[in-house]
Amino acid sequence: MAPSSRSSTDAGGRKTSGWRSALTLRRHSRWVIALAFSGAGALVAMTLTAVVSAPQASARLGSSVVGQSQATNANARLVSQGKQTFRFDTFGDQSFWGGTLQLNKTIEGAKHGGIGPGLSPKTALALGLKVDVNALPESLQQAILAGKVNLDDPAVTLALLKLNAVVGVKGFFDSSGNLSSVGIECALCHSTVDNSLAPGIGHRLDGWANRDLNVGAIIGFAPNLQPIADLLHTDVATVHKVLNAWGPGKFDAELLLDGKAFQPNGRSAAALIPPAFGLAGINLHTYTGWGSIPYWNAFVAVLEMHGHGTFIDPRLDNAKQFPIAAANGFGHVVAKPDLVTPKLPGLQAYELSLRAPKPPPGSFNAAMAAKGKALFDGPAECSTCHVPPIFTEPGWNLVPSSAVGEDNFEASRSPTHMLRTTPLAGLWTHQKGGFYHDGRFPTLLAVVKHYNKVFDLRLTLAQENDLVQYLLSI
Repeated sequence: MAPSSRSSTDAGGRKTSGWRSALTLRRHSRWVIALAFSGAGALVAMTLTAVVSAPQASARLGSSVVGQSQATNANARLVSQGKQTFRFDTFGDQSFWGGTLQLNKTIEGAKHGGIGPGLSPKTALALGLKVDVNALPESLQQAILAGKVNLDDPAVTLALLKLNAVVGVKGFFDSSGNLSSVGIECALCHSTVDNSLAPGIGHRLDGWANRDLNVGAIIGFAPNLQPIADLLHTDVATVHKVLNAWGPGKFDAELLLDGKAFQPNGRSAAALIPPAFGLAGINLHTYTGWGSIPYWNAFVAVLEMHGHGTFIDPRLDNAKQFPIAAANGFGHVVAKPDLVTPKLPGLQAYELSLRAPKPPPGSFNAAMAAKGKALFDGPAECSTCHVPPIFTEPGWNLVPSSAVGEDNFEASRSPTHMLRTTPLAGLWTHQKGGFYHDGRFPTLLAVVKHYNKVFDLRLTLAQENDLVQYLLSI
């Protein structure tokens, strides 16, 4: 097979050059079975064989059914365990967020044993934190609807934490009922809610990117940022400047590895939070393809969430590319007990079970989407890289940033030095914050126009809009 070029990392991409090949397998075979029996002896032999073989065949069939049932049950248990991990496991990271940064103190406020005014539900919701309606008693739900809950009172935030109702955040309370520590969970960034009860309060939507979440501002809320300043070899004021530059829906996973807080153009180096659904069948994950699902789960749980687990990646020993990681041995973290590694199989199974959600009826123009699909699969050649139904390349799904007309800053922060062809299914769920890894394109139309120019597609404005409607339909 001739190698095929890849040239797109986002909506509307197309190859710029390279070989195209098609492998067609045609197999023609015929089974010819000739059975000839004559005489009573043959008939008796066949009858006896059938009588003897039937119980054996039945036993084999029963064994197969039991085996399949056991496998199905085992997989269901693994997915269930992963769901629990995704939603509620801190991996022991409360020792960092509460113990080291002391975030719990500013959450509870001076009135409740902490410091400052405390974190009110109104402020928490404004920061993009979400509340799981299923964790709220019916009486509390009705009180919220009736406006009888004081959303300016930090005591209500503490009550919500005691109910385990704040998505992705776990409060730890001592025997006196004081908030002794706080930890974060996978769901903090990769879940949102459907707002069914009120804005920010509803049923969980696992795998959805929380593009309302202001991670930088939440971290900046902690009273002790000196450990982060020390790691970055700077002062706390600069740390606040960096965190405030992120904005809603963004997080910089490489900051504590390479110390690069801003792009050469002055924009924040933080990337948009990606969804965690629709990953089945896709090779590498994240914008620059650091690794597979379990790789990234381990990376985030240990290096980003600061959970107690083991993480190995010798690529982080590259002091030129990752000076902070190399100096601190982040590529060789060993924890005992390891609270992360045993959870990786279930976590992967659950994330693979999260399918990209279909867009709601009426959310896109069906007639335009049909024309857009014809363009996507045809003249625009988007599907040469965003191959349906996974909408990225089957196999190796990384390309150089130059192939898609972009700068090399984000790619240079990864061991791969490349960009991943972004899967497109469920794109409609994360339009807030823009597109591409850093939101540089404010709309899908801007993305399509970019590729129209880079690849000289010569699409009309009507065709560009047709492509946008198709992208919103998948």
